[in-house]
Amino acid sequence: MWLKLIVCGLSIAFCTLLGWLAAGKYRARRSFFAQAYDLNEKYLAELEYRRAPLTEFLRSCKFSGDFGKAVENFLSAKPPLFDLDYLTQEEREEVRSCFSQLGRGDTAAELGFFGGKRASLLDKKNSSAKEAAERGELYTKLGLLAGLAFVILIV
Repeated sequence: MWLKLIVCGLSIAFCTLLGWLAAGKYRARRSFFAQAYDLNEKYLAELEYRRAPLTEFLRSCKFSGDFGKAVENFLSAKPPLFDLDYLTQEEREEVRSCFSQLGRGDTAAELGFFGGKRASLLDKKNSSAKEAAERGELYTKLGLLAGLAFVILIV
């Protein structure tokens, strides 16, 4: 009897974990666009007030995950990698263009460019956060239901 309960509990937990892992790309996408928007806002503030050298500014900002790797590649003069499976081709090109414009023009031109990207990045940040919440919950519930269905089949 106890063995059945343990197997059932482990089956449900495993299937729920698989659902949570399946939603990982949506969480990574949310994190990527949140950090991209934060970089844009910090860079605009930097251009308007402090104007520190670009490498010093980027090293002072803390980024993680795939976006952090892209910033590190940019700092080490390697091309930033945006071939991530959760980004569309249009999003890759947009983020690539943002990185290619960092420190490339005068202050007025950069303020105009990155100020124009503000609305687009905010929209992507909000939509990816909404999608991550919806899909994350959906996949977790589907995993739970799959685990319960598996338990019903084996009991």
